[in-house]
Amino acid sequence: MALISIESSEDFAVVRLNNGLTNALSPELIGEMSQVISLVRKHSRGVVLAGGEKFFSIGFDIPGLLKLDRPCMSEFFHNFNQLVLNILTLPIPTVASVKAHAVAGGSILMFACDYRIAASGKVLVGLNGIKLGVPIPYLADLILRQIVGDQLACEMLYRGEFVDSLYARKKGIVHHVFPKPEVETNSLELVTKIADLPSKAFASAKANRVELIAERYERNFKARNEDFLDCWFSPQAQELLKEATKKF
Repeated sequence: MALISIESSEDFAVVRLNNGLTNALSPELIGEMSQVISLVRKHSRGVVLAGGEKFFSIGFDIPGLLKLDRPCMSEFFHNFNQLVLNILTLPIPTVASVKAHAVAGGSILMFACDYRIAASGKVLVGLNGIKLGVPIPYLADLILRQIVGDQLACEMLYRGEFVDSLYARKKGIVHHVFPKPEVETNSLELVTKIADLPSKAFASAKANRVELIAERYERNFKARNEDFLDCWFSPQAQELLKEATKKF
């Protein structure tokens, strides 16, 4: 079974994570998704990024990734960040359609989109890396600070707490909250509305928005990604990560 599916709605693409209940981000899923993003870049006017009914995504596939040595984990981590950068810099509108929990790496994929629409109720978002002994990836840190500002970003990154969708809407972490059955319909309506604007002007405006993030990441990512890997392979983080596998 494909780990990523593409559902077409006229000339828009619904890119759906399809990796079981949790939609954990494995090397295989990241590889498939990277190919899909390259495809929709060429053939779609807009993208809705969707997940499942229980999880948009739980984040990294920790049980699988703990089996990797440093070179293989480094390759995965680089590929994940490149995927996030590719989504961030797509010259077409993107909407994250979050009907269920989007935590850790799931939140990072959500942040890479232009708009974020979440379901009401007990839908959690957030970045808990600090509790697992690892920092939030450098690229995600840059994106988050642009979205919510330095003060709230520090609160999220330093404490590692999950928050519900209504709180996320209040704080500007997500743009809109709808009842769960209405989330994807509203996501498609929004991406259609934005895509109906002059495409070249939109692409230029978006390039202006993401330029500094992309340039700063490209300038510093090698050292910052090594810092993340140093933490990942530290004895303390390895113990915390092993404990986290019980939730998978």
